[in-house]
Amino acid sequence: MSEPAILKKKTTVLSPQVTEMKRLLRRHRLHSVCEAAHCPNIGDCFGKKTATFLIMGDLCTRNCRFCDIGHAPHPGPLDPDEPEDLARAVAELGLRYVVITSVTRDDLDDGGAGHFAKTITAVRAVSPATLVEVLTPDMRGHTAALETVADARPEVFNHNVETVPRLYGEVRPQADYRRSLRVLSFMKERGLTTKSGLMVGLGETDDEIRTVLRDLHDHGCDIATIGQYFRPSHAHLPVTRDLTDAEFAALRESGLSIGLREVYAGRFVRSSFNAAEVFESTR
Repeated sequence: MSEPAILKKKTTVLSPQVTEMKRLLRRHRLHSVCEAAHCPNIGDCFGKKTATFLIMGDLCTRNCRFCDIGHAPHPGPLDPDEPEDLARAVAELGLRYVVITSVTRDDLDDGGAGHFAKTITAVRAVSPATLVEVLTPDMRGHTAALETVADARPEVFNHNVETVPRLYGEVRPQADYRRSLRVLSFMKERGLTTKSGLMVGLGETDDEIRTVLRDLHDHGCDIATIGQYFRPSHAHLPVTRDLTDAEFAALRESGLSIGLREVYAGRFVRSSFNAAEVFESTR
């Protein structure tokens, strides 16, 4: 099915602020998930001079059928200067809150955990007042890798389950739902604020969404985000339904009633969208 017009977002992506943000990213040799994943919120975020930084390149070792980021089995070596380059960009922008995510790097022994830790440390060195949220892949569930990220003490650890377990084989065949829950539980045991997100409109039922929210709560997740899936191209999975504002509000109430500290739900919600405000609402 074609994507309904209701799913499209009218936002200015060619404003002076957006152009300035793109120039800053190029100047510091950085990537953003806003650009790499063609996020519909790019005009909002770049317009506020903020971005979700994408580290470890812009090619992923996995090929999820909902995602528009490029993929390759061996994306290439890490840039050793990237942590400091990103930290300088954070300082230049004067960010009080930064979200750092990455492509999945199954080709690396630690899944990129050390690079995440170096980036967090670099940000703290030049901008100690900045709060840091990391949105990481599962790192194949390796305890040592997860411990490396936990030891860097980000204010928020985010790892997305993305969809309901029944759809994993079709939506993200190289991932494992239970492994993702264990990752969140591990980080909660290390005393971190934990967060996860999922998309709707891939063929799931509302009961399945509510079961995921309960699973997240039972594995120590503090914050959940729920957003509408948009089809990046005809090569990706089709949209099966578009939820109304009332349906998103009902899902939010379900999550809060289960005991989650915050549930941010809406058509254009993405895991890192308005992340600072969502975190503040839990404090």
